[in-house]
Amino acid sequence: MDWGMKNRLSRIIKTDTNRTVMLAVDHGYFLGPTNKLEDARATIEPLLPYADALMLTRGILRTSVDPGEDIPIVLRVSGGSSIIGKDLSNEAITTCMEEAARLNVSAVALSIFIGTDYEHQTLCNLSTLVDQAQPYGIPVLAVTAVGKELGKRDVRFLSLSCRIAAELGASFVKTYYCDEFEKIVESCPIPIVIAGGPKLDTELDALEMAKDAVEKGAVGVDMGRNIWQSPHPVAMIKAVRAVVHQKMPPKKALQVFEQNK
Repeated sequence: MDWGMKNRLSRIIKTDTNRTVMLAVDHGYFLGPTNKLEDARATIEPLLPYADALMLTRGILRTSVDPGEDIPIVLRVSGGSSIIGKDLSNEAITTCMEEAARLNVSAVALSIFIGTDYEHQTLCNLSTLVDQAQPYGIPVLAVTAVGKELGKRDVRFLSLSCRIAAELGASFVKTYYCDEFEKIVESCPIPIVIAGGPKLDTELDALEMAKDAVEKGAVGVDMGRNIWQSPHPVAMIKAVRAVVHQKMPPKKALQVFEQNK
């Protein structure tokens, strides 16, 4: 990596702990006004001091984040299908690299859909994005999505997705946590962050998932709904930070949540 790309990536994955707590608020690009994200600015602003990076679209960045905020941006640059469309995996690159450079982002993010009818298309999208980002020194985050044709999200298919993302030139990859997660890490030569996924039943469940993932080699989390759909989102992101950066046991981190809610 050139200096600029290393520098941008180091703003996301903190060099003192080699870990990150990314805040995902890009759900509206296919879900529309998601619960608790209807007013994006109101949701985002209280959480910014505790996030290592913010993942979102250019529209929400421009309308809902103060340009004076010192927060690394991971810009979602793929899309094209909505929740009511025929196939969410039918995505294209929707934001050009010149726009990403204008927005001074630290990375760009794109989804790949292994095992779907659009696997070839989305993998070619990733290759194209890597080519476009390289001259600007901007890292690419590949977001894995495994098609329902391949069954559940297990180690075999997540390993396949992550390794392909690395082979095509992604700088880091976002995937789901699963049993035998360490095997995914061992076979993927780039850093892995885990997706928070849908809202879990309890705060402890989300903290346990974060703990298990980083213990097995993830560099951190890109968590959204399990933070901002919590009744106490600031308390929750503080607890997640305690697990990820301080290696605090989840039950102790839950005390951080209780103290801050």
